[in-house]
Amino acid sequence: MNKRRDYTAWLPLAIAVSVILGIVLGIFMGNPFSNEKYDKQSDRKLNTILNLISQEYVDDSIKTRDLVEMSIPAILANLDPHSSYLSARELKATQEELNGSFSGIGVSFQRMNDTIVVLEVIPGGPSDRAGLLAGDKIVSIDDSTSVGSQMDANKVKEKLRGDKGTKVKVGIAREGQDKQLSFVITRGDIPMNSVDASYMIDKTTGYVKVSQFGRNTYNEFIKALNSLKNEGAKRFMVDMRGNGGGFLEIAVIMVNEFLPADKKIVSTKGRYRREENTFYSDGRGQFQEEELVVLIDEFSASASEVFAGAIQDNDRGLIVGNRSFGKGLVQQQFDLPDKSAIRLTIAKYYTPSGRCIQKPYNNGESAYQKDILDRYSNGELYSKDSIKIDSTKIFLTSTGRKVYGGGGIIPDIFVPRDTTGYSSYFAAVYGAGLLQEYALKYVTENRSTLSQMSDYKQLLRNLPANDDLLNSFVNHAANKGIPAKWYYIRQSEDVLTSVIKGLIARDVFGQSAYYPIVNRSDKTIEAALKALNKHKAAFPITNY
Repeated sequence: MNKRRDYTAWLPLAIAVSVILGIVLGIFMGNPFSNEKYDKQSDRKLNTILNLISQEYVDDSIKTRDLVEMSIPAILANLDPHSSYLSARELKATQEELNGSFSGIGVSFQRMNDTIVVLEVIPGGPSDRAGLLAGDKIVSIDDSTSVGSQMDANKVKEKLRGDKGTKVKVGIAREGQDKQLSFVITRGDIPMNSVDASYMIDKTTGYVKVSQFGRNTYNEFIKALNSLKNEGAKRFMVDMRGNGGGFLEIAVIMVNEFLPADKKIVSTKGRYRREENTFYSDGRGQFQEEELVVLIDEFSASASEVFAGAIQDNDRGLIVGNRSFGKGLVQQQFDLPDKSAIRLTIAKYYTPSGRCIQKPYNNGESAYQKDILDRYSNGELYSKDSIKIDSTKIFLTSTGRKVYGGGGIIPDIFVPRDTTGYSSYFAAVYGAGLLQEYALKYVTENRSTLSQMSDYKQLLRNLPANDDLLNSFVNHAANKGIPAKWYYIRQSEDVLTSVIKGLIARDVFGQSAYYPIVNRSDKTIEAALKALNKHKAAFPITNY
Protein backbone atom coordinates (compact mmCIF):
# COMPACT_ATOMS: atom_id res chain seq x y z
CA MET A 1 0.00 0.00 0.00
CA ASN A 2 2.83 2.44 0.84
CA LYS A 3 4.59 1.73 -2.43
CA ARG A 4 1.46 2.53 -4.38
CA ARG A 5 0.96 5.78 -2.45
CA ASP A 6 4.60 6.80 -2.95
CA TYR A 7 4.39 6.16 -6.69
CA THR A 8 1.29 8.31 -7.17
CA ALA A 9 2.92 11.08 -5.19
CA TRP A 10 5.96 10.99 -7.45
CA LEU A 11 4.02 10.91 -10.70
CA PRO A 12 3.12 14.62 -11.12
CA LEU A 13 6.70 15.59 -10.36
CA ALA A 14 7.99 12.99 -12.81
CA ILE A 15 5.77 14.38 -15.54
CA ALA A 16 7.08 17.87 -14.87
CA VAL A 17 10.64 16.62 -15.02
CA SER A 18 9.80 14.93 -18.35
CA VAL A 19 9.79 18.34 -19.97
CA ILE A 20 13.16 19.16 -18.45
CA LEU A 21 14.51 15.79 -19.48
CA GLY A 22 13.74 16.54 -23.09
CA ILE A 23 16.43 19.19 -22.85
CA VAL A 24 18.75 16.76 -21.11
CA LEU A 25 18.43 14.27 -23.95
CA GLY A 26 19.13 17.02 -26.44
CA ILE A 27 22.33 17.86 -24.61
CA PHE A 28 23.40 14.19 -24.38
CA MET A 29 22.64 13.36 -28.00
CA GLY A 30 22.88 16.61 -29.88
CA ASN A 31 21.65 17.01 -33.42
CA PRO A 32 24.36 16.87 -36.11
CA PHE A 33 21.97 18.38 -38.66
CA SER A 34 20.90 21.42 -36.65
CA ASN A 35 22.65 24.72 -36.07
CA GLU A 36 20.71 25.23 -32.84
CA LYS A 37 22.93 24.98 -29.77
CA TYR A 38 22.08 25.18 -26.11
CA ASP A 39 23.91 28.12 -24.53
CA LYS A 40 25.51 28.12 -21.12
CA GLN A 41 22.61 30.02 -19.64
CA SER A 42 20.18 27.25 -20.64
CA ASP A 43 22.53 24.66 -19.20
CA ARG A 44 22.76 26.57 -15.92
CA LYS A 45 18.97 26.93 -15.78
CA LEU A 46 18.44 23.19 -16.25
CA ASN A 47 21.04 22.28 -13.65
CA THR A 48 19.56 24.80 -11.23
CA ILE A 49 16.08 23.25 -11.52
CA LEU A 50 17.36 19.72 -10.99
CA ASN A 51 19.52 20.81 -8.06
CA LEU A 52 16.58 22.62 -6.47
CA ILE A 53 14.46 19.47 -6.63
CA SER A 54 17.30 17.44 -5.20
CA GLN A 55 18.12 19.82 -2.34
CA GLU A 56 14.91 21.67 -1.50
CA TYR A 57 11.92 19.49 -2.40
CA VAL A 58 9.92 18.57 0.72
CA ASP A 59 10.18 14.78 0.35
CA ASP A 60 13.83 13.83 0.74
CA SER A 61 13.17 10.21 -0.28
CA ILE A 62 12.71 11.31 -3.89
CA LYS A 63 15.91 11.03 -5.89
CA THR A 64 16.59 12.98 -9.07
CA ARG A 65 17.96 9.84 -10.71
CA ASP A 66 14.67 8.04 -10.10
CA LEU A 67 12.67 10.94 -11.51
CA VAL A 68 14.78 10.91 -14.66
CA GLU A 69 14.28 7.14 -15.11
CA MET A 70 10.51 7.54 -14.76
CA SER A 71 10.36 10.52 -17.09
CA ILE A 72 12.20 9.25 -20.17
CA PRO A 73 9.52 6.70 -21.19
CA ALA A 74 6.85 9.39 -20.75
CA ILE A 75 8.65 11.62 -23.25
CA LEU A 76 9.19 8.90 -25.83
CA ALA A 77 5.58 7.69 -25.53
CA ASN A 78 4.48 10.92 -27.19
CA LEU A 79 6.51 10.18 -30.36
CA ASP A 80 5.57 6.79 -31.84
CA PRO A 81 5.03 3.23 -30.54
CA HIS A 82 8.58 2.09 -31.28
CA SER A 83 10.77 4.88 -29.91
CA SER A 84 11.77 3.44 -26.56
CA TYR A 85 14.06 3.73 -23.55
CA LEU A 86 16.23 0.88 -22.32
CA SER A 87 17.73 0.99 -18.86
CA ALA A 88 21.30 -0.23 -18.55
CA ARG A 89 20.07 -3.63 -17.40
CA GLU A 90 17.47 -3.93 -20.17
CA LEU A 91 19.99 -2.82 -22.79
CA LYS A 92 22.49 -5.46 -21.72
CA ALA A 93 19.88 -8.22 -21.90
CA THR A 94 18.64 -7.07 -25.32
CA GLN A 95 22.15 -6.87 -26.74
CA GLU A 96 22.93 -10.37 -25.48
CA GLU A 97 19.92 -11.77 -27.32
CA LEU A 98 20.66 -10.01 -30.61
CA ASN A 99 24.41 -10.60 -30.45
CA GLY A 100 23.78 -14.31 -30.27
CA SER A 101 25.33 -15.26 -26.93
CA PHE A 102 25.33 -14.53 -23.23
CA SER A 103 27.06 -15.82 -20.15
CA GLY A 104 25.03 -18.17 -17.96
CA ILE A 105 24.52 -21.77 -16.92
CA GLY A 106 23.05 -23.10 -20.20
CA VAL A 107 19.46 -24.10 -19.52
CA SER A 108 16.05 -23.05 -20.77
CA PHE A 109 13.30 -23.14 -18.17
CA GLN A 110 9.65 -22.38 -17.61
CA ARG A 111 7.57 -21.53 -14.58
CA MET A 112 5.07 -24.30 -13.86
CA ASN A 113 2.71 -23.56 -11.00
CA ASP A 114 5.06 -22.09 -8.38
CA THR A 115 8.24 -23.82 -9.52
CA ILE A 116 10.97 -23.22 -12.10
CA VAL A 117 11.35 -26.36 -14.22
CA VAL A 118 14.31 -27.01 -16.53
CA LEU A 119 13.03 -27.67 -20.06
CA GLU A 120 16.32 -28.10 -21.86
CA VAL A 121 19.97 -28.44 -20.92
CA ILE A 122 22.26 -27.15 -23.68
CA PRO A 123 24.60 -30.00 -24.68
CA GLY A 124 28.18 -29.34 -23.63
CA GLY A 125 27.17 -26.27 -21.61
CA PRO A 126 27.96 -25.56 -17.94
CA SER A 127 24.80 -27.23 -16.60
CA ASP A 128 25.28 -30.28 -18.78
CA ARG A 129 28.83 -30.69 -17.47
CA ALA A 130 27.59 -30.22 -13.91
CA GLY A 131 24.90 -32.90 -14.28
CA LEU A 132 21.58 -31.06 -14.53
CA LEU A 133 18.76 -32.80 -16.43
CA ALA A 134 15.60 -31.73 -18.22
CA GLY A 135 12.77 -31.98 -15.71
CA ASP A 136 14.87 -30.83 -12.75
CA LYS A 137 13.16 -28.27 -10.53
CA ILE A 138 15.27 -25.28 -9.45
CA VAL A 139 14.21 -24.73 -5.84
CA SER A 140 17.03 -22.46 -4.67
CA ILE A 141 19.72 -20.18 -6.10
CA ASP A 142 22.72 -19.32 -3.94
CA ASP A 143 20.79 -20.69 -0.93
CA SER A 144 17.82 -18.35 -1.54
CA THR A 145 14.50 -20.03 -2.32
CA SER A 146 13.24 -19.79 -5.91
CA VAL A 147 9.77 -21.28 -5.42
CA GLY A 148 6.44 -19.82 -4.37
CA SER A 149 3.71 -17.60 -5.76
CA GLN A 150 5.91 -14.50 -5.48
CA MET A 151 8.70 -16.01 -7.55
CA ASP A 152 9.55 -13.99 -10.69
CA ALA A 153 10.95 -15.90 -13.69
CA ASN A 154 12.79 -12.79 -14.91
CA LYS A 155 14.59 -12.44 -11.59
CA VAL A 156 15.54 -16.12 -11.76
CA LYS A 157 17.02 -15.48 -15.21
CA GLU A 158 19.04 -12.55 -13.86
CA LYS A 159 20.38 -14.65 -11.00
CA LEU A 160 21.39 -17.52 -13.27
CA ARG A 161 23.13 -15.27 -15.78
CA GLY A 162 26.37 -13.56 -14.86
CA ASP A 163 29.95 -12.96 -15.86
CA LYS A 164 31.85 -15.81 -17.46
CA GLY A 165 33.88 -17.76 -14.90
CA THR A 166 31.72 -16.83 -11.91
CA LYS A 167 29.93 -19.52 -9.94
CA VAL A 168 26.32 -20.01 -8.90
CA LYS A 169 24.91 -22.61 -6.52
CA VAL A 170 21.55 -24.16 -7.44
CA GLY A 171 19.37 -26.47 -5.39
CA ILE A 172 17.57 -29.12 -7.45
CA ALA A 173 14.55 -31.29 -6.72
CA ARG A 174 14.70 -34.32 -9.00
CA GLU A 175 12.10 -37.00 -9.63
CA GLY A 176 13.09 -40.22 -7.87
CA GLN A 177 15.51 -38.49 -5.48
CA ASP A 178 14.40 -38.16 -1.87
CA LYS A 179 16.90 -35.43 -1.01
CA GLN A 180 17.48 -32.07 -2.62
CA LEU A 181 20.56 -32.05 -4.86
CA SER A 182 23.08 -29.22 -4.88
CA PHE A 183 25.22 -28.14 -7.84
CA VAL A 184 27.86 -25.42 -8.09
CA ILE A 185 27.97 -24.34 -11.73
CA THR A 186 30.62 -22.17 -13.37
CA ARG A 187 28.97 -19.80 -15.81
CA GLY A 188 30.17 -19.81 -19.41
CA ASP A 189 29.34 -18.42 -22.85
CA ILE A 190 26.00 -19.74 -24.09
CA PRO A 191 25.10 -19.47 -27.79
CA MET A 192 21.60 -18.26 -28.68
CA ASN A 193 20.44 -19.73 -31.96
CA SER A 194 17.96 -17.84 -34.11
CA VAL A 195 17.43 -20.66 -36.60
CA ASP A 196 15.27 -22.88 -34.42
CA ALA A 197 14.96 -25.78 -36.84
CA SER A 198 15.91 -26.91 -40.34
CA TYR A 199 14.94 -30.22 -41.90
CA MET A 200 13.61 -31.84 -45.08
CA ILE A 201 9.84 -31.56 -44.95
CA ASP A 202 9.55 -33.85 -47.97
CA LYS A 203 11.98 -35.25 -50.55
CA THR A 204 12.58 -31.90 -52.27
CA THR A 205 11.50 -29.21 -49.75
CA GLY A 206 13.79 -27.81 -47.09
CA TYR A 207 12.17 -26.08 -44.11
CA VAL A 208 13.94 -23.37 -42.07
CA LYS A 209 12.45 -21.72 -38.96
CA VAL A 210 13.94 -18.26 -38.20
CA SER A 211 12.97 -16.76 -34.82
CA GLN A 212 14.79 -13.41 -35.02
CA PHE A 213 17.41 -11.43 -36.96
CA GLY A 214 20.47 -11.37 -34.71
CA ARG A 215 24.17 -10.92 -35.43
CA ASN A 216 24.65 -14.62 -36.16
CA THR A 217 21.37 -15.28 -38.00
CA TYR A 218 22.79 -14.96 -41.52
CA ASN A 219 25.54 -17.52 -40.83
CA GLU A 220 23.06 -19.92 -39.24
CA PHE A 221 20.64 -19.42 -42.14
CA ILE A 222 23.19 -20.06 -44.89
CA LYS A 223 24.53 -23.10 -43.07
CA ALA A 224 21.00 -24.50 -42.83
CA LEU A 225 20.19 -23.83 -46.49
CA ASN A 226 23.40 -25.43 -47.73
CA SER A 227 22.90 -28.46 -45.51
CA LEU A 228 19.36 -28.91 -46.84
CA LYS A 229 20.55 -28.47 -50.42
CA ASN A 230 23.08 -31.24 -49.85
CA GLU A 231 20.18 -33.40 -48.66
CA GLY A 232 18.36 -32.82 -51.94
CA ALA A 233 16.36 -29.63 -51.37
CA LYS A 234 15.27 -27.98 -54.62
CA ARG A 235 12.86 -25.57 -52.97
CA PHE A 236 12.69 -23.85 -49.59
CA MET A 237 10.09 -22.92 -47.02
CA VAL A 238 11.27 -20.08 -44.75
CA ASP A 239 9.10 -19.78 -41.63
CA MET A 240 9.03 -16.21 -40.23
CA ARG A 241 5.93 -16.67 -38.09
CA GLY A 242 6.36 -15.10 -34.67
CA ASN A 243 9.61 -13.40 -35.73
CA GLY A 244 9.52 -9.90 -34.27
CA GLY A 245 12.54 -8.64 -36.23
CA GLY A 246 16.04 -7.56 -35.25
CA PHE A 247 18.86 -6.10 -37.33
CA LEU A 248 17.70 -4.67 -40.67
CA GLU A 249 21.05 -5.32 -42.34
CA ILE A 250 20.82 -9.04 -41.53
CA ALA A 251 17.43 -9.27 -43.26
CA VAL A 252 18.90 -7.49 -46.30
CA ILE A 253 21.80 -9.91 -46.77
CA MET A 254 19.49 -12.89 -46.24
CA VAL A 255 17.11 -11.69 -48.97
CA ASN A 256 20.11 -11.07 -51.22
CA GLU A 257 20.74 -14.83 -51.34
CA PHE A 258 17.52 -15.33 -53.35
CA LEU A 259 17.56 -12.39 -55.77
CA PRO A 260 19.29 -11.81 -59.13
CA ALA A 261 21.48 -8.73 -59.46
CA ASP A 262 20.23 -5.15 -59.16
CA LYS A 263 16.88 -5.90 -57.53
CA LYS A 264 15.74 -3.39 -54.92
CA ILE A 265 15.48 -4.93 -51.44
CA VAL A 266 14.43 -2.03 -49.20
CA SER A 267 14.69 1.75 -48.92
CA THR A 268 14.83 3.89 -45.80
CA LYS A 269 13.80 7.55 -45.79
CA GLY A 270 14.25 9.83 -42.82
CA ARG A 271 14.18 13.49 -41.92
CA TYR A 272 17.75 14.04 -42.94
CA ARG A 273 19.68 12.89 -45.98
CA ARG A 274 21.92 10.67 -43.86
CA GLU A 275 18.98 8.41 -43.04
CA GLU A 276 18.04 7.87 -46.70
CA ASN A 277 19.40 4.71 -48.24
CA THR A 278 18.44 2.06 -50.78
CA PHE A 279 19.73 -1.49 -50.78
CA TYR A 280 20.05 -3.59 -53.94
CA SER A 281 20.94 -7.23 -54.52
CA ASP A 282 24.47 -7.87 -55.74
CA GLY A 283 23.77 -10.99 -57.85
CA ARG A 284 26.04 -13.22 -55.76
CA GLY A 285 23.27 -15.05 -53.92
CA GLN A 286 23.61 -18.82 -53.77
CA PHE A 287 19.89 -19.63 -54.04
CA GLN A 288 18.60 -17.55 -56.95
CA GLU A 289 16.96 -20.46 -58.79
CA GLU A 290 15.32 -22.48 -56.02
CA GLU A 291 11.56 -22.20 -55.50
CA LEU A 292 10.61 -20.30 -52.35
CA VAL A 293 7.70 -19.74 -49.97
CA VAL A 294 7.77 -17.50 -46.90
CA LEU A 295 5.40 -18.07 -43.98
CA ILE A 296 4.20 -15.06 -41.98
CA ASP A 297 1.60 -14.29 -39.34
CA GLU A 298 0.36 -11.34 -37.29
CA PHE A 299 3.48 -11.47 -35.11
CA SER A 300 5.94 -11.28 -38.03
CA ALA A 301 7.29 -7.75 -37.73
CA SER A 302 9.96 -5.29 -38.82
CA ALA A 303 12.92 -7.15 -40.39
CA SER A 304 10.60 -10.11 -41.09
CA GLU A 305 8.43 -7.78 -43.12
CA VAL A 306 11.46 -6.43 -44.96
CA PHE A 307 12.32 -10.00 -45.95
CA ALA A 308 8.75 -10.92 -46.97
CA GLY A 309 8.15 -7.59 -48.72
CA ALA A 310 11.29 -7.89 -50.84
CA ILE A 311 10.42 -11.44 -51.89
CA GLN A 312 6.82 -10.46 -52.71
CA ASP A 313 7.52 -7.19 -54.54
CA ASN A 314 10.23 -8.81 -56.67
CA ASP A 315 7.85 -11.70 -57.44
CA ARG A 316 10.56 -14.07 -56.25
CA GLY A 317 8.38 -16.33 -54.11
CA LEU A 318 4.99 -16.81 -52.48
CA ILE A 319 4.00 -15.32 -49.13
CA VAL A 320 1.69 -17.64 -47.18
CA GLY A 321 -0.22 -17.16 -43.92
CA ASN A 322 -1.80 -14.10 -42.31
CA ARG A 323 -1.26 -10.34 -42.58
CA SER A 324 1.96 -9.35 -40.81
CA PHE A 325 2.22 -6.98 -37.86
CA GLY A 326 2.82 -3.73 -39.75
CA LYS A 327 6.04 -2.16 -38.40
CA GLY A 328 7.76 0.04 -40.95
CA LEU A 329 9.72 2.35 -38.65
CA VAL A 330 13.52 2.32 -38.36
CA GLN A 331 15.12 2.91 -34.96
CA GLN A 332 18.64 4.10 -34.24
CA GLN A 333 20.19 3.49 -30.85
CA PHE A 334 21.69 6.45 -28.99
CA ASP A 335 23.78 5.43 -25.98
CA LEU A 336 23.47 7.56 -22.84
CA PRO A 337 26.24 8.22 -20.28
CA ASP A 338 24.99 5.68 -17.71
CA LYS A 339 25.07 2.78 -20.25
CA SER A 340 21.35 3.05 -20.87
CA ALA A 341 20.05 4.01 -24.32
CA ILE A 342 17.12 5.28 -26.28
CA ARG A 343 16.02 3.80 -29.57
CA LEU A 344 14.66 6.69 -31.58
CA THR A 345 12.68 6.34 -34.79
CA ILE A 346 14.74 8.15 -37.43
CA ALA A 347 13.26 6.82 -40.68
CA LYS A 348 10.59 4.71 -42.35
CA TYR A 349 11.40 1.77 -44.57
CA TYR A 350 9.79 1.09 -47.93
CA THR A 351 9.51 -2.19 -49.80
CA PRO A 352 10.73 -2.37 -53.44
CA SER A 353 7.31 -1.35 -54.82
CA GLY A 354 7.36 1.77 -52.64
CA ARG A 355 5.09 0.54 -49.86
CA CYS A 356 5.44 1.70 -46.28
CA ILE A 357 3.70 -1.06 -44.40
CA GLN A 358 3.65 0.74 -41.03
CA LYS A 359 0.14 0.47 -39.60
CA PRO A 360 -1.49 3.66 -38.27
CA TYR A 361 -0.58 4.82 -34.78
CA ASN A 362 -2.29 8.20 -34.63
CA ASN A 363 -5.04 6.89 -32.33
CA GLY A 364 -2.64 6.43 -29.45
CA GLU A 365 -0.54 3.69 -27.86
CA SER A 366 -3.50 1.76 -26.46
CA ALA A 367 -5.26 1.43 -29.82
CA TYR A 368 -1.97 0.50 -31.49
CA GLN A 369 -1.25 -2.31 -29.06
CA LYS A 370 -4.85 -3.52 -29.25
CA ASP A 371 -4.69 -3.97 -33.02
CA ILE A 372 -3.86 -7.69 -32.87
CA LEU A 373 -6.80 -8.37 -30.55
CA ASP A 374 -9.02 -6.42 -32.92
CA ARG A 375 -7.95 -8.70 -35.76
CA TYR A 376 -9.15 -11.69 -33.76
CA SER A 377 -12.47 -10.08 -32.84
CA ASN A 378 -13.07 -8.74 -36.36
CA GLY A 379 -12.57 -12.19 -37.87
CA GLU A 380 -9.52 -11.27 -39.95
CA LEU A 381 -7.60 -14.37 -38.91
CA TYR A 382 -10.45 -16.61 -40.04
CA SER A 383 -11.59 -14.94 -43.28
CA LYS A 384 -9.59 -13.26 -46.02
CA ASP A 385 -12.55 -10.99 -46.76
CA SER A 386 -12.20 -9.47 -43.28
CA ILE A 387 -8.69 -8.12 -43.94
CA LYS A 388 -8.77 -4.33 -43.93
CA ILE A 389 -7.21 -3.18 -47.20
CA ASP A 390 -6.43 0.46 -47.82
CA SER A 391 -7.52 0.75 -51.46
CA THR A 392 -5.92 4.21 -51.70
CA LYS A 393 -2.47 2.70 -51.29
CA ILE A 394 -2.09 0.37 -54.26
CA PHE A 395 1.38 -0.58 -55.51
CA LEU A 396 2.62 -2.93 -58.20
CA THR A 397 5.16 -5.74 -58.02
CA SER A 398 7.77 -6.27 -60.73
CA THR A 399 5.28 -8.29 -62.84
CA GLY A 400 2.39 -5.90 -62.23
CA ARG A 401 0.57 -7.67 -59.40
CA LYS A 402 -1.32 -5.39 -57.00
CA VAL A 403 -0.08 -5.14 -53.42
CA TYR A 404 -1.20 -2.78 -50.69
CA GLY A 405 0.46 -0.47 -48.21
CA GLY A 406 -0.80 0.98 -44.96
CA GLY A 407 -0.51 -1.89 -42.54
CA GLY A 408 1.51 -5.08 -42.86
CA ILE A 409 2.28 -7.53 -45.66
CA ILE A 410 -0.86 -9.20 -47.01
CA PRO A 411 0.00 -12.78 -48.03
CA ASP A 412 -0.42 -14.09 -51.57
CA ILE A 413 -2.10 -17.15 -50.10
CA PHE A 414 -4.25 -16.54 -47.04
CA VAL A 415 -4.57 -19.40 -44.54
CA PRO A 416 -7.45 -19.12 -42.05
CA ARG A 417 -6.64 -19.92 -38.46
CA ASP A 418 -7.40 -23.57 -37.71
CA THR A 419 -10.23 -23.87 -35.19
CA THR A 420 -11.22 -27.50 -35.73
CA GLY A 421 -8.65 -29.08 -33.43
CA TYR A 422 -8.46 -26.38 -30.77
CA SER A 423 -11.34 -27.22 -28.46
CA SER A 424 -12.05 -25.82 -25.00
CA TYR A 425 -10.30 -28.88 -23.54
CA PHE A 426 -7.11 -28.15 -25.47
CA ALA A 427 -7.25 -24.51 -24.37
CA ALA A 428 -7.67 -25.57 -20.74
CA VAL A 429 -4.77 -28.04 -20.61
CA TYR A 430 -2.51 -25.82 -22.70
CA GLY A 431 -3.22 -22.77 -20.56
CA ALA A 432 -2.50 -24.73 -17.39
CA GLY A 433 0.87 -25.90 -18.72
CA LEU A 434 -0.16 -29.54 -18.43
CA LEU A 435 1.13 -30.55 -21.87
CA GLN A 436 4.66 -29.43 -20.97
CA GLU A 437 4.33 -30.91 -17.50
CA TYR A 438 3.22 -34.30 -18.82
CA ALA A 439 6.01 -34.38 -21.42
CA LEU A 440 8.64 -33.70 -18.75
CA LYS A 441 7.10 -36.35 -16.50
CA TYR A 442 7.19 -38.89 -19.34
CA VAL A 443 10.82 -38.10 -20.15
CA THR A 444 11.84 -38.30 -16.49
CA GLU A 445 10.15 -41.67 -16.00
CA ASN A 446 11.58 -43.13 -19.22
CA ARG A 447 14.95 -41.41 -19.35
CA SER A 448 17.05 -44.57 -19.50
CA THR A 449 15.15 -45.80 -22.58
CA LEU A 450 14.84 -42.43 -24.31
CA SER A 451 18.54 -41.69 -23.91
CA GLN A 452 19.26 -44.64 -26.21
CA MET A 453 17.40 -43.00 -29.11
CA SER A 454 19.52 -41.53 -31.92
CA ASP A 455 17.03 -38.94 -33.15
CA TYR A 456 13.39 -37.84 -33.01
CA LYS A 457 12.41 -40.28 -35.78
CA GLN A 458 13.54 -43.26 -33.73
CA LEU A 459 11.86 -41.76 -30.67
CA LEU A 460 8.53 -41.50 -32.51
CA ARG A 461 8.73 -45.17 -33.49
CA ASN A 462 9.15 -46.14 -29.85
CA LEU A 463 6.51 -43.95 -28.24
CA PRO A 464 3.18 -45.53 -27.21
CA ALA A 465 0.31 -45.67 -29.72
CA ASN A 466 -1.67 -42.45 -30.00
CA ASP A 467 -4.66 -43.74 -28.00
CA ASP A 468 -2.43 -45.00 -25.19
CA LEU A 469 -0.51 -41.72 -25.05
CA LEU A 470 -3.74 -39.72 -25.11
CA ASN A 471 -5.35 -41.79 -22.34
CA SER A 472 -2.24 -41.41 -20.19
CA PHE A 473 -2.26 -37.65 -20.65
CA VAL A 474 -6.00 -37.35 -19.98
CA ASN A 475 -5.54 -39.22 -16.69
CA HIS A 476 -2.68 -36.89 -15.78
CA ALA A 477 -4.83 -33.82 -16.53
CA ALA A 478 -7.73 -35.24 -14.52
CA ASN A 479 -5.43 -35.70 -11.53
CA LYS A 480 -4.49 -32.03 -11.92
CA GLY A 481 -8.12 -30.89 -11.82
CA ILE A 482 -9.17 -30.83 -15.50
CA PRO A 483 -11.82 -33.55 -16.01
CA ALA A 484 -12.00 -35.69 -19.12
CA LYS A 485 -14.56 -34.43 -21.63
CA TRP A 486 -14.22 -36.93 -24.42
CA TYR A 487 -16.29 -35.10 -27.01
CA TYR A 488 -13.80 -32.22 -26.90
CA ILE A 489 -10.80 -34.50 -26.43
CA ARG A 490 -11.67 -36.39 -29.64
CA GLN A 491 -12.08 -33.04 -31.38
CA SER A 492 -8.49 -32.17 -30.42
CA GLU A 493 -6.83 -35.58 -30.32
CA ASP A 494 -4.61 -35.05 -33.37
CA VAL A 495 -3.31 -31.73 -32.06
CA LEU A 496 -2.94 -33.07 -28.51
CA THR A 497 -0.90 -36.12 -29.51
CA SER A 498 1.20 -34.08 -31.95
CA VAL A 499 2.10 -31.46 -29.36
CA ILE A 500 2.81 -34.06 -26.65
CA LYS A 501 5.14 -35.97 -28.96
CA GLY A 502 6.83 -32.75 -30.03
CA LEU A 503 7.40 -31.69 -26.43
CA ILE A 504 8.80 -35.09 -25.50
CA ALA A 505 11.20 -34.90 -28.46
CA ARG A 506 12.18 -31.35 -27.47
CA ASP A 507 12.95 -32.43 -23.91
CA VAL A 508 15.17 -35.24 -25.20
CA PHE A 509 16.87 -33.68 -28.24
CA GLY A 510 16.31 -29.93 -27.92
CA GLN A 511 14.17 -27.31 -29.65
CA SER A 512 15.04 -28.39 -33.20
CA ALA A 513 13.27 -31.74 -32.67
CA TYR A 514 9.95 -30.08 -31.83
CA TYR A 515 9.07 -28.54 -35.19
CA PRO A 516 9.35 -31.61 -37.47
CA ILE A 517 6.66 -33.26 -35.35
CA VAL A 518 4.14 -30.47 -34.72
CA ASN A 519 4.47 -29.17 -38.28
CA ARG A 520 2.84 -32.36 -39.54
CA SER A 521 -0.53 -30.98 -38.46
CA ASP A 522 0.18 -27.34 -39.38
CA LYS A 523 -2.42 -25.95 -41.82
CA THR A 524 -0.18 -23.10 -43.02
CA ILE A 525 2.60 -25.53 -43.95
CA GLU A 526 0.04 -27.75 -45.62
CA ALA A 527 -1.16 -24.79 -47.72
CA ALA A 528 2.41 -23.80 -48.59
CA LEU A 529 3.25 -27.30 -49.80
CA LYS A 530 0.05 -27.38 -51.84
CA ALA A 531 1.02 -24.07 -53.48
CA LEU A 532 4.50 -25.33 -54.29
CA ASN A 533 3.12 -28.52 -55.81
CA LYS A 534 0.49 -26.67 -57.86
CA HIS A 535 2.56 -23.73 -59.07
CA LYS A 536 6.15 -22.98 -59.84
CA ALA A 537 7.27 -20.54 -57.15
CA ALA A 538 10.54 -19.66 -58.86
CA PHE A 539 11.21 -16.11 -60.03
CA PRO A 540 9.08 -14.49 -61.34
CA ILE A 541 5.66 -15.09 -59.77
CA THR A 542 2.69 -14.22 -61.96
CA ASN A 543 -1.10 -14.53 -61.79
CA TYR A 544 -1.59 -14.61 -58.03
